Amino acid sequence: MNIDQALQTYIVESRELLAQMEAALLAVAQEGGSGTAEQVNEIFRAAHTIKGSAGLFGLDRIVDFTHVLESVLDDVRAGLVHIDPALVALLLACCDHIAALVADVDVHRADASPEVAALGTPLLAGLRARLRTDAAAAAGSAHVDRAAPNGTQAGDHWHVSLRLDPGVLRNGMDPLAFIRYLGTLGRIVGIATLADAMPPAEDMDPECCYLGFEITLETHADKGAIERVFDLVRDDCQLRILPPHSRVSEVLKLIDELPEEPTRLGDILVRSGAITQRELAQALVDQAATAPAPPIGAILVEQGRVEPVMVEAALSRQKALKDGRSATDMQSIRVDADKLDRLVNLVGELVIAAAGAQLVARSTRIVELLESHSVLSALVEQVRDASLQLRMVKVGSTFSRFQRVVHDVSRELGKDIVLHVSGEDTELDKTVVERIADPLTHLVRNAMDHGIEPVDVRVARGKPPQGTVTLNAFHDSGSIVIEVGDDGGGLNRDRILAKAAERGLVETGKPLSDAEICALIFEPGFSTAEKVTNLSGRGVGMDVVKRNIVALRGSVAVASREGHGTTVSVRLPLTLAIIDGFQVGVGQSVFVLPLDAVEECLAFHDDAERDYTDLRGEVLPVIRLRELFDVQGPRGTRDNLVVVKHAGQKAGLMVDTLLGEAQTVIKPLSKMFGQVRGISGSSILGNGQVALILDVPALLAEAKDAPSHKAPFSAA
Repeated sequence: MNIDQALQTYIVESRELLAQMEAALLAVAQEGGSGTAEQVNEIFRAAHTIKGSAGLFGLDRIVDFTHVLESVLDDVRAGLVHIDPALVALLLACCDHIAALVADVDVHRADASPEVAALGTPLLAGLRARLRTDAAAAAGSAHVDRAAPNGTQAGDHWHVSLRLDPGVLRNGMDPLAFIRYLGTLGRIVGIATLADAMPPAEDMDPECCYLGFEITLETHADKGAIERVFDLVRDDCQLRILPPHSRVSEVLKLIDELPEEPTRLGDILVRSGAITQRELAQALVDQAATAPAPPIGAILVEQGRVEPVMVEAALSRQKALKDGRSATDMQSIRVDADKLDRLVNLVGELVIAAAGAQLVARSTRIVELLESHSVLSALVEQVRDASLQLRMVKVGSTFSRFQRVVHDVSRELGKDIVLHVSGEDTELDKTVVERIADPLTHLVRNAMDHGIEPVDVRVARGKPPQGTVTLNAFHDSGSIVIEVGDDGGGLNRDRILAKAAERGLVETGKPLSDAEICALIFEPGFSTAEKVTNLSGRGVGMDVVKRNIVALRGSVAVASREGHGTTVSVRLPLTLAIIDGFQVGVGQSVFVLPLDAVEECLAFHDDAERDYTDLRGEVLPVIRLRELFDVQGPRGTRDNLVVVKHAGQKAGLMVDTLLGEAQTVIKPLSKMFGQVRGISGSSILGNGQVALILDVPALLAEAKDAPSHKAPFSAA
């Protein structure tokens, strides 16, 4: 891998780590700042990994900023800094700034620009203020007991053995400064100063350091935090850190409870806190320099970096992990989205070619050819399903980003709002997921601003002070439904009607159903907000939401109860590429219906030419496609009725012929036909003829609103 590829991998992994860091911070915020130790450690590990990897590429501005952030997080882990809402907000802003630095690196393929780095100056000041306040207080309370002989003390403490190189003073480093900083991690129980390396007085150099130190430390910090105290002199000293006895048993427990991820001995010891990453790296260097290479565990024990019992526990865990791995474990690789799109396009062309081959096979009437094509068609269908499955992603990856939206917007509005998510394992086409994020963001923000009442209003209405926004996803009739709900005040029916009448959207006095009234909020420029804010009030947004959803061949509906809340339901197709279709003929034209929307097919006899019929005691609207689209040509020998269903509503489509099921490759319509109602796309048949794909939701809306035979659809 060249440097550009490695850098791109770093950028991708950094964004994933920032997403994990943000999710953990939001989880801590939801718990009122009482995050678990694992959550805090996850935040710290993400920052530490980003910083360490940035150093490999010389990204100094990322390293410098993340180092200060890491120091604050280190104090949080040690219990010196308390997590409060202000700190969570600061850390989230730091995540955003690191993301901006990484994005700048992605653009310029070099360290972030000074202008972008300068935007983090206020954040650095906030971080240093935390360090200055909390760490100084901790340092002030720390004291050193120098009466301990030989640096030992009865009790369960860490032991730090420090030997500095003679030239450390020439490099401007003060050994006492590091010892004082070590005291900020806890309490220095005792120090023994060793003068074994002191030369005779006549040979002494006043600029050299000849002293060593044996330090006993009482702290809740881990081994990595202690080691980082000496980062600036790490290459100019010999450092050994021995854990207390209680820490040994804790490490053994952590090794036994590690998830099934690390399988190398060194990784297991690092993950459990037995050794640090630096100690492992040095041991690996020593191992490579020795022939024959001894086991890494033996080197660590010989160097005094780890207890033998820890190595034995890690070896046992390593064996258990290897033995427990199933041969069917899935391995994942990264694939460019463009490659997947090209694969799906090629599969689409394969489907069209297979349909053409089927026509040829039928015309020849050769049994062997028909059988071979039947096998080929089955394989093409399997390839189609497998390739489409590659593009399916869980909608939870989109839902997770709204935790941050709710956190930030609720602070801006001064409301107490929590987000509840369900159905995050529901899968959807990658293209749909990418294009639905912005509409969902607007719906969530709208629910928080318009839907959730202020705390005093909620309490006065007998509601809990904390408002709730819900996101839910589920499959229904070949579609995916995403619901955005709130437990706020609901839509004000009278205010919407008054505003609509004022703008001439409805006739005064005309009776409207609740669904029709709720649908008015999607009209361009419609708003009932009494004042304009940063979030709403300009009447721009809901119409764009609906337009974007319709562009995805979806639909949107609103259900609301005044005083109880509102739910916006977005219904989308599972995929935008290839579907199972049902072909029908009207004259010489062929139309395709999504197979999931087809309920049944019936022979139809109705000389009255009514717009409805009786289907087993149920009134069924009838749409005559010949008249609707003004199709010319001879009629069929009999009429057929295709019953379609969408979102609980049914209608019958009257056609001339039923052509049967077929795989359908969706081709988008040109912008010239963007306003044509009732058509959602086109497809190419095996004989090269173009078939139009019917928009079932639009047809059902037409059947509900007006008689279908009075006017054909047009680009109105």
